[in-house]
Amino acid sequence: MQKQRHYSDTVYEAEAGLWSNCLSVGDLIVTSGLTARGEDGKTIVGSDAYEQSQVIFQKLKDLMEAADGSIDDIVQMTIFVTDMSQNTKVWKARREFFTGDFPSCALVEVSGLAQPEILVEIQALGMRRCSAN
Repeated sequence: MQKQRHYSDTVYEAEAGLWSNCLSVGDLIVTSGLTARGEDGKTIVGSDAYEQSQVIFQKLKDLMEAADGSIDDIVQMTIFVTDMSQNTKVWKARREFFTGDFPSCALVEVSGLAQPEILVEIQALGMRRCSAN
């Protein structure tokens, strides 16, 4: 099986040699840690954990669809937050995107992310054709 890179017009892609936002091998789909950076790769979209999580879940949805999957095909996520007290805002946004059995998930508080304005980062692992939808 070959590794394949997937792109979405809605997700900023770093220059070659840094990272890939979404890769697949067979039916396995893996995303990098995604943040609420805008399409320019610089501007942070959203002023709180809820708004940033909405942006990130939309990116996950778009990348999963680019890889011929769906957001409900995500089976595992790791969510990094800079303030654990904001977890309910992240969960609220998550409920807006997932149906059926939600992915297994770890929520981890970290002392900081790539920029001080970034409050949430999410990485995910999915399997094509595993959702009931």
